[in-house]
Amino acid sequence: MIELASDRAAYAGKLLGDLGADVVVVEPPGGHVSRTYGPFLGDVVDPDGCLWWWNYNTSKRSVVLDLTTDEGATAFRKLADGADIVLEGEDVGALDALGLDHTQLRADKPELVWVSVTPFGRMLADLDEPATDLTLLAGGGTVWNCGYDDHTIAPLRPSGGHAHHTASAFALLGALTAVVHRDLTGVGQHVDVSMLAATNVTNEVSSIEYLYAGNTLHRQTGRHASAQPTMDIQVPCADGGYITTPLALTKPDDFRAVIAWLRELGLEDQFPEMFWLEMGIERGGVSMKMLGIDIEGTEIYRAGREALYLIASKLSTRDMFVGAQQRAIACGAVYAPDETLADEHFRFREYPVTVEHPELGRSFTYPGLPFTGDTIPTTIRRAPLVGEHTDEVLGAI
Repeated sequence: MIELASDRAAYAGKLLGDLGADVVVVEPPGGHVSRTYGPFLGDVVDPDGCLWWWNYNTSKRSVVLDLTTDEGATAFRKLADGADIVLEGEDVGALDALGLDHTQLRADKPELVWVSVTPFGRMLADLDEPATDLTLLAGGGTVWNCGYDDHTIAPLRPSGGHAHHTASAFALLGALTAVVHRDLTGVGQHVDVSMLAATNVTNEVSSIEYLYAGNTLHRQTGRHASAQPTMDIQVPCADGGYITTPLALTKPDDFRAVIAWLRELGLEDQFPEMFWLEMGIERGGVSMKMLGIDIEGTEIYRAGREALYLIASKLSTRDMFVGAQQRAIACGAVYAPDETLADEHFRFREYPVTVEHPELGRSFTYPGLPFTGDTIPTTIRRAPLVGEHTDEVLGAI
């Protein structure tokens, strides 16, 4: 795969590289501008010590080309001709002006899969709007959904380049789907990813509720926006930490498990609404779709949440998290990054990985792939130095 270095599509290229694809990232002379983003290793400004670049360009090879020259453009065409996928996040029209757009390169190679990641998609190339992570999340509706129950506090946006990550996830899915299609038909496709659309469709029902039902969903602390307030899902534990319980109790086995858990902890006398949990078993569970409509079911669901609140108040964050998991109750621990990397579950699935940096004589702990499986590799290589593989790659063509 050939990737034109960019902020917008870097994460998609990283995921493909970490999954085992041979990803060649093409940078301009001196390295891509993202190598100037801080922070830097040891606080020393150095394109090869940029931690942003380290994170988003693992398992890739770097080639330096000046696409504005005949030599660089010719080399890029040859690289694309030998690739299955070209991934780019260029401004609309930039590659076309150089004669290097998908319409020009795929004319001679129709089986090539070309993936573009742009703020508004190729079909809205003339949309003259700001395009930063903040503006895309605001325009897509994500900011509207994120914040606290206290609406005197302004809306929030997720941090960490959320719009770029979301668009890259769609680029990855689109690329792999197009490869399957190509393998079946012999014909490649142009995958046109709009960052704005990608952020919007991840809002689930918020936009749809407004557009079709006329309902404005209100942001809530750590949970889905809703037309009506819902119960808290971030629950404090005995050690001051928090767990999150996104679904509470809905199935008969959930209610049986929590009743047994309350009795095991000697909390039965402290929970006078045990009868609601027993009714949950008798009814065969409750439907979340009927909350607020089915009054009895709503009270059973509320009691289930209250039971989890009580149990959490008596246990440490870890004991609550593990105990709920053992009972098949949806629950997550709210961890800081270092706590996540130390958690035995994440370590078991090899999420923290050790990445060697031979040029520094050191190794560093990196986050691994966000998904795993028997056929998915666990080896992640460090990001390339500027033009580290230029001679190797160009020599092969």
